[in-house]
Amino acid sequence: MQTKMQEEKIIYSIIHKYFPNYENKEDLFQVGYIGFLKAKEKYQSNYGTKLSTYAYPFIYGEIRKYVREDKPLKISREISLLALKIEKASALLCQKIGRTPTVSELSYYLEIPEEKIIEAKNSYQAVSSLDERVNGEGKELTLQDFIADPKKMDLDTLITLKEELSKLSSEEKKLIEYRYIKDCTQSETAKYLGISQVQVSRNETKVLTKLRNRMN
Repeated sequence: MQTKMQEEKIIYSIIHKYFPNYENKEDLFQVGYIGFLKAKEKYQSNYGTKLSTYAYPFIYGEIRKYVREDKPLKISREISLLALKIEKASALLCQKIGRTPTVSELSYYLEIPEEKIIEAKNSYQAVSSLDERVNGEGKELTLQDFIADPKKMDLDTLITLKEELSKLSSEEKKLIEYRYIKDCTQSETAKYLGISQVQVSRNETKVLTKLRNRMN
């Protein structure tokens, strides 16, 4: 039997993992609990899985819907101006040194602490992790295409997705990890993987297309 504390732990774990920079986490908790209750109504013990596992996509779906409708995330004017300043400095340094500057290089150039730069960058990347679109062969794909709306998703689909992700090569898994779990940009992912941003874009499109085809 699921306890109240366990229910809260599941919801907060989703919030901290996927929406770490959202300002009012209590609002997200209330929305997530609605998702949990919806899952609880539909859940049957003969599904052969825990209620927490079954409820996960319901909770995530409700929170994500709320965040999307509440965009943009509440970001202070100071952070907004700093993010713009960082973007301009990054473009300038990129032209000078022929690559994307590191956080430490931006910090030295702008004479701003590294933690401030990281905070500003993270604030603007918070919305992009699962929603960011990738163009490929006239189509726009996102990882969210596979982690579907819970109203359209069943347990078999969730299990299939997990199985298909496990079949990816180590390079493909790393790409997905950096882009959709660690919320890295394509430029940052390219740096970590030691390839160009163009290669990241192409490989990402191939992986998402492969997943979609297998899921279908």
